Amino acid sequence: MTVTLPHQPTRLALSLCLPLLAVAGLAWGHPGHGGGHGGFAAGLSHPFLGLDHLLAMVAIGLWSVRQSGLFRTLSPLVVLLGMWAGAALVWSGIALPGVETGIALSVLLAGVLLAAMARLPSVVGAVLVVTFMLFHGHAHGSELPHGASLMSYLAGFSLATLAITYGGKALGGFLMTRSNGWVRALGVGIAALGSVFALS
Repeated sequence: MTVTLPHQPTRLALSLCLPLLAVAGLAWGHPGHGGGHGGFAAGLSHPFLGLDHLLAMVAIGLWSVRQSGLFRTLSPLVVLLGMWAGAALVWSGIALPGVETGIALSVLLAGVLLAAMARLPSVVGAVLVVTFMLFHGHAHGSELPHGASLMSYLAGFSLATLAITYGGKALGGFLMTRSNGWVRALGVGIAALGSVFALS
């Protein structure tokens, strides 16, 4: 299978990844990430600061390269839609049960899909991704810093989400022009970490 290299919008998103990664560290869990206290800075750093968030988005980006049609093209926007929906639940006062379990399972299942190189109908894939990201968006929304601008925070985590997912897509395109084995191995590793998260 021939996979084309990233288009210009993907290259633009990738150009944002390096500076974002330069200001973000990796941490486990959600409370006390220690990110910036301003709305935009906190939103921008939060997707990078949770290893579970980062792995889920990278895995979906990698996996989306194998999908077909509009879903492959729009997968980062589908991820963002799920994030927005999850955050909107929090900001509307609606609790989502089992958020941490849902996040862990999303990492595990995204890794399994990637390792299996599974191809799904676009609608099924999109619904699955939105469901995964509801939990991540809920966690992001619940950590809006006190007194921060909601719109600034939303803009920050939206930008970071797109950068990570486009980065995963670009990496997937690069690896699949060489060997599917690397992609499968990443999927196995991500699934293994997801199982650790689920059991912890």
